[in-house]
Amino acid sequence: MESLQAMKAIRTVFLFLAFSAFTMPSSAQKHFVLDGKRTQDLIPFKKSRGLIIVETYINNKGPFNFILDTGVGSVLITDAKLKEALNLKFVRKIEISGLGEQSALEAYTVPFLSFSMGAAHCKSISAAILSEDVFDLSGYVGMPIHGLLGFEFFNSFVVKINYEASVLKVFNGEKPRLYKKGTKFPLTLIDNKPYIQATVETDEGKKYPLNLLIDSGSGQTLSLESYQQKPFDLPQKFIPANLGVGLSGNIRGFNGRIKNFTLGKYSLNSVVCSFPYFEDVGAKTSASNRNGSIGNPMLSRFSVVFDYHKHQVYLKPLPNYKKPFAVNNSGIELVASGDSFNHYLISRVEPQSAAEEFGVLVGDELVAINFRKVNTMSLSEIMKFFCAEDGRTLFIEIARGDEFIAGILKLKSRI
Repeated sequence: MESLQAMKAIRTVFLFLAFSAFTMPSSAQKHFVLDGKRTQDLIPFKKSRGLIIVETYINNKGPFNFILDTGVGSVLITDAKLKEALNLKFVRKIEISGLGEQSALEAYTVPFLSFSMGAAHCKSISAAILSEDVFDLSGYVGMPIHGLLGFEFFNSFVVKINYEASVLKVFNGEKPRLYKKGTKFPLTLIDNKPYIQATVETDEGKKYPLNLLIDSGSGQTLSLESYQQKPFDLPQKFIPANLGVGLSGNIRGFNGRIKNFTLGKYSLNSVVCSFPYFEDVGAKTSASNRNGSIGNPMLSRFSVVFDYHKHQVYLKPLPNYKKPFAVNNSGIELVASGDSFNHYLISRVEPQSAAEEFGVLVGDELVAINFRKVNTMSLSEIMKFFCAEDGRTLFIEIARGDEFIAGILKLKSRI
């Protein structure tokens, strides 16, 4: 069994709005440019747990894995070890307040960093580096994660996210062919973060017009935080949930489904939705008139083109657009540990779930699913098993100290 230090990863269950309240002053200038006379570039990315992960080089060292996150207004380095690896010189100590139930975090501002990814590079950019890696994003994602990159990149180019091919296409200027058959939506940039208008309908038939953050760094499909400075009513079926860790601590709340989500001409039913405690999130974001956010599980149903300078985003539905929204029906939440991030520890067991009925305990290690060793699988592959339909059976093997336990886990839908 892993050490107690590795079990810190239990704190990070979902990457959910973790950094959306953090913004450093930033100008409207383009921070990144393309090499030479290039006008466009293709930048491959990795996908894990629904997130976009790009390889970057900082001060000509790397590569380092950064989550591409429209929900952050400035570069944030979350892996405190980089301050020694890059020999970073700090200007001043700061405190970062954000979402969650606890106090602010200690960080340092770092100026004059050079960043590069593909043919895109930036000669000088400021960042904040956390003094302690409290989130352990590496454990959540299942690979080393060093930070988050957002506004400075998206503000420098027209950016197309091709989720099917796992590639970013970046352009120096507008490319009309990018928008063919796509629908244009106006964007509002608040604190360097993009917002879009949408509507939800509840089980009771009530419709709410919403101002939603587009958060490519969130693993949540949809989050409803507040409406007219009050919490949203919960749906008829909901379950308590640990929604993750924000800059100010744990984010508590509930998971459920919303009857309908409408974005322009696009309409989706029975959308998985999180409802964070109002005091953890809604009360801290009311100044921006923000009602919630949409994350990568929603965005990945479209081909997405961001054009920050024209304050617009284009969406084109992909073939999986109408696919039913899946949820984790196992009740097991995992975190990756070990040097290769291929040991999977149980970080949470949901009450009244299939896992609780099986007898899974926090701290157990998942060893195999359907006779396949999980150390040969990624977290995303494991989650596909857990998100299968209600009633599906899995043969799982877990280790508890020196004891091995095996049996049938029957998946159980609770929302």
